[in-house]
Amino acid sequence: MDRAQKEAVVAELDKVFTDSGSVVVCHYAGLTVAEMSDFRSRMREAGGKVRVAKNRLAKIALQGKACEGLSEHLTGQTVLAYAEDPVAPAKVVEAYSKANGKLVIVGGAMGSTILDDEGVKALSKMPSREEVLASIVGALMAPASNLASAITAPATNIAGILKTMTEKEDADA
Repeated sequence: MDRAQKEAVVAELDKVFTDSGSVVVCHYAGLTVAEMSDFRSRMREAGGKVRVAKNRLAKIALQGKACEGLSEHLTGQTVLAYAEDPVAPAKVVEAYSKANGKLVIVGGAMGSTILDDEGVKALSKMPSREEVLASIVGALMAPASNLASAITAPATNIAGILKTMTEKEDADA
């Protein structure tokens, strides 16, 4: 890899560390190409990406960032899993590492907070952005639904009473 390529990789990693909601660092020694492809596709489905990078270049990209402490986790064969949604990478990595013991969670970062492997596992148990938004929308829509039911209920009751009275008059006649 020549100097220009290294600079391009550092620039790309710089963008990853700056723009991502969270970054999870894993060791992937022993994963086959097929297993790594499966891991990448699962991460893609969750809206994230996977990047294998030289630790030295990743450490250069981390310099001066809020998550600079992540560099202590960059040893051995590491792969970075990242996404805009802070919970998505942790969920995918945790699920995949349970299914395939060759992928080992080392740590991660969410903003300036550096996480160890237990922190990443705890993050994976949190609701994703979509789940939080769905619950907020549900909470906001519930009062409107209740209000609509309350407004239409008296009219429904009056219509039912009028129908019963009409049927009674028809039966008496």
